[in-house]
Formats: sequence, structure tokens, C-alpha cells
Amino acid sequence: MNHKKNSIRTITCVLLLASVLSCKNKTTEENKIEIVKEASDLSAKDILGNPDYLAISYGGYRHVDHDIEPTLGELKEDMKILVAMGIKVLRTYKVHLPHAANVLKAISELKKEDPNFEMYVMLGAWIDCKNAWTDLEPDHTQESERNAVEIEEAVRLANLYPDIVKVIAVGNEAMVKWATSYYVQPWVILKWVNHLQDLKKSNKLPKDLWITSSDNFASWGGGDAEYHVEDLNKLIQAVDFISAHTYPMHDTHYNPAFWGVAESENTLTDTEKIAAAMLRAKAYAMAQYKSVVDYMKSLGVNKPVHIGETGWATVSNGHYGPKGSKATDEYKEALYYKAMRDWTNAEGISCFYFEAFNEHWKDAKNPHGSENHFGLFTIDGKAKYALWDLVDKGTFQGLTRSGNPITKTYNGNMEALMQDVLVPPAKEQIVQPN
Repeated sequence: MNHKKNSIRTITCVLLLASVLSCKNKTTEENKIEIVKEASDLSAKDILGNPDYLAISYGGYRHVDHDIEPTLGELKEDMKILVAMGIKVLRTYKVHLPHAANVLKAISELKKEDPNFEMYVMLGAWIDCKNAWTDLEPDHTQESERNAVEIEEAVRLANLYPDIVKVIAVGNEAMVKWATSYYVQPWVILKWVNHLQDLKKSNKLPKDLWITSSDNFASWGGGDAEYHVEDLNKLIQAVDFISAHTYPMHDTHYNPAFWGVAESENTLTDTEKIAAAMLRAKAYAMAQYKSVVDYMKSLGVNKPVHIGETGWATVSNGHYGPKGSKATDEYKEALYYKAMRDWTNAEGISCFYFEAFNEHWKDAKNPHGSENHFGLFTIDGKAKYALWDLVDKGTFQGLTRSGNPITKTYNGNMEALMQDVLVPPAKEQIVQPN
């Protein structure tokens, strides 16, 4: 993997150098435009797995009321913040709402304003079963009539912004069976993946556009045998790469064997106990990733596997907070974020870290619910502990969110932050969920 990664860098450098040499008699501004034009020709194959193109999951909603769409100006604010921290690939799946189209429009306008601006998108089409999100019983054997509309809009946007949209993902955690209100059978995802691949073959979509589905590791064969069905095997053959999700944080409650402090660790300091638990969390994510790779290879398939989602919430008044697994705080999020970036960058794996900014609509009736607090930034633009070093370096100088400069949470007071950090419970104190 590292050899491939270095090859991509070498090829990119040669192309850019050749571009500069061929334009030596042109103005500086003309040179800039030509170089960026070369960069805009990059495909998903060039971008995914390349540590120079860090990825993140993004939603720009700033209000508890999900009906309030972020403005174009707000989206541009966010894009500038993310580019400053080295993010060049976004994942978003709101094609059924104005959000996705507006994100693409914001990026397109920023590229026109600044030829050096670079951002790409993995565009998700929401897929669900018949009767999902209605008062009727979900029918997991049939698909929603809306799915065709979702796919049509994703195709429209991919063709409208071919320099930005490099991946279409069919469904978001659409096959995993704990998504009881909407999950579909693998044949539904396979149907739409094949449809998009056929559009590529008939020149109705860019040929270098990659098609995938973004789903839980278990849905990709890494979990129970009930997922190991022929339609999944065909899907693995059909996609250009696998986008797998892994969430050790959730399993500090649902499968907590890896999480608790062992008796042999009792002599460690509190910070050492936390560090050991977070190393186990990283190993847990790596094991889930490997389980997907192993299943894929058992089918005789060998294609890229990237991480479509993983993250660590900083607040919880439920399963993961002080009365539960004691997993959520900014200190642990920072350890997990760094561990995942270090591992995936070294191995040539794209990690669409979840997520860029807090979004409080996700658990609107419970402000302290964990789903509202997965961001690396707060709603008002404060950088959580994982990004304090970037604030110190002046990375966000001159940038704002909702008019607020980018500052540190806790006013940068480490002692105050650590007062909210709890040591994971001892193994013998952990109660397995029913």
C-alpha cells in the first residue's frame, strides 16, 4: 500500500512539475490556474487512500430544527475551516435535501474565487425500505419508491459537478439489521450499484467516478453469518471499493469486553489507564476493518477498503457517559482521532472521520445526547481538544463560524477539561447489556 501511495505522490509531482515548465512563459496567475486544472482531473483512485487528501464526514446544520438549512455563506465558512486543517474530501448524504446540492455549489464558487481551492465529495444517496419513516410497518423485503428519486438526483449532481463529485455511495447504513426502521436487503443496494455502473459504461456518468455503499462493518460480511448472502457477495464484486463503518465508542456499551480496566492495570495512573483503553479501542476498530477485508478476500476479491465512518462523541447523558461506560469526553476523542489518523494514513486507508461539526438536530429532544456531540468543532466554532494544537499554530487565523473566531473549548484550560474526563470502569464492574 505504501508503495502505491508513494507512486501516486511521484506521478502527481511529475505532472505538476511538467505543467509548470510548460507554462514558464505565462503569468503567475495563469500558472496557478493550469496547475489547479491538473489537480481537478484527479479521480477517486488518486484521492482515496492518499494521506495528502484527508477525509471527513460533514453536515452543516447549525440548528436544532433540521428544517433550517445552512446558508451558502455558512457552508463556505465551513469549507474554508476544513481546508485549513488539511481536509480535501467530504462525505455527505443529503441529496434528498438542499444540503448536498448547496455544499457542491459552495465548493464550486470557492474554486472560482480561488484557483488553489481544492475539495472533493463522496455523495451519498439515501436508501430505505418500503414504509420507512411512516406510521406503517416497515417492509424490509421491498424498497421505498423514493430510492429511484435519490439515485436520479445523485446522478444529476455528479454530472453537474464532475470536478468535485468523485464517489457516489448507495445508502448509508442501509443494510445493517439494527436499523429496524428502514434497513433493506442487499439486493436493493446491488440493484442501484449496478445501475450506476451501467450509466458509467454508457457514458451517462464519468467513467472514473467510483461507486460504493457506506455501511456498518457487519453488513460487509465482517460480522454475523446472517449477512453472508449471495447478494452481498455480488455487491462486493460490483462496487469499486468498500466503505465500512466502525464505532468502538458505541461498543463500550454494547460489546464492552475490550473497554474495562483490567486488574493488571490497577497500578497505572488514571491517564495511563485511559490511554490503554483507547489503544484497545483503536485495536477494536482495526479488527473490525480486518474482518471486512478477510471476508472480501475469502470471495477471491481484492479491492480497496476504506473507512466511511468512525468517530468518538464528547458528551453523553446515556449509555456512554458518567452513569454508563464513561467513554465520552474531549480527551478520549482526541486520543481516538489521532490514533485513527496515524493508522489509516500509514496504511493508505481513507478515513471519513465522523464528524466535522456538532449537529444538534440529531437528538433534538435531548441536548446532551451523544449523537449531538461527535464533532471536532462545537456548533459555535470552538475547536475541541483534538484540534487545540492547530489553534496554537494559527491554522484558523482569520476564519470564523457564525461570526465567531475559532478558539479552543474550555478556554484552552487543560485542567478544566480533565475535570470532565473519567477513567473507564473496572472490567468486573461492567454489566453486559441484555
